Amino acid sequence: MVSTQVPVIDLGPWRSGDAGARARTAARVDEALRAAGFLLVTGHGVDPALPARIREEAAAFFRLPARTKEPYAVTVGGRGWLGPGAEANSYAEGTASPPDLKESWSWAAEDPTGIPSVDQEWFRPNAWPAEVPALRPLVTEYLSRMRTLSDELLELLATALGLAEDHFTRHTSHPTWGFNVNWYPGTEVVGPPLPGQFRIGAHTDFGTVTVLDRQLGTGGLQIHTDAEGWQDAPYDPAALTVNIGDLMARWTGDRWRAGRHRVLPPPADAPAEELISLVYFYECDPHTRVESLPAPVGRVVHDPVDSHTYLRAKLDAISVTEPQGTATPG
Repeated sequence: MVSTQVPVIDLGPWRSGDAGARARTAARVDEALRAAGFLLVTGHGVDPALPARIREEAAAFFRLPARTKEPYAVTVGGRGWLGPGAEANSYAEGTASPPDLKESWSWAAEDPTGIPSVDQEWFRPNAWPAEVPALRPLVTEYLSRMRTLSDELLELLATALGLAEDHFTRHTSHPTWGFNVNWYPGTEVVGPPLPGQFRIGAHTDFGTVTVLDRQLGTGGLQIHTDAEGWQDAPYDPAALTVNIGDLMARWTGDRWRAGRHRVLPPPADAPAEELISLVYFYECDPHTRVESLPAPVGRVVHDPVDSHTYLRAKLDAISVTEPQGTATPG
């Protein structure tokens, strides 16, 4: 059932300029985001060799001894290494759980706006691991492609709602974003899962759209829908997985649902399974006022929120440790 609710959307017809093809694509997107909040997107133009090379370099860092990684340690929202126990995503839903079974390297927006209070909180310099210098040019290229793709997706989403194509992108002239490379090692690294412990606990993302490049695994991504509960997410090796976050759901007045998901713990029948995901979280310009679209597009009228007050509260909720050190640029 989940696979029928999470269609594969080829961006080729959307980019063709043909009005009929664009309208059909937009209608499929609207239907899918009402049901599950997820899409699989092909025709995105990202060479699969690029994420593969990022995985190779990132894996080399993650496999280093903890003492080598500790000087880069940060808490959630920082730029650097999120080590074991750094976050528990289920707290974003108000559900207590053991920490997530993963490590991450986290980047975020860094080009300053010129407004000191905004830059200090949201546009600080990124850190890079000196031990894997080849990672920087690869990630820099990938981030450029993700920014372009995310804005294109926001234009598609606006059209799916019958709005002006720039309805959302007029709020992404200087947006914040986050990018995590998540390492999900096997039980030989993380130990046996505790009761209620996942590689990532159940949650919805916080921003507008998330673009995920993932690997297929037994202990992989699951999606929750009202119709079928938790089911393994459909997978297409040529596709990127896209879901909408809380801010977009609020913006649409809950016409679209934020895609609820989790990542299963290392499976008992494959305890050494290792996966690496590349997760790009797109947001909007700092302190955008997010107001629910009225009926008939919207379904629920939420109180307006300041986008980045909302984001900060969510990031604080999932952070469960103090930093082990201070990340330094590599």
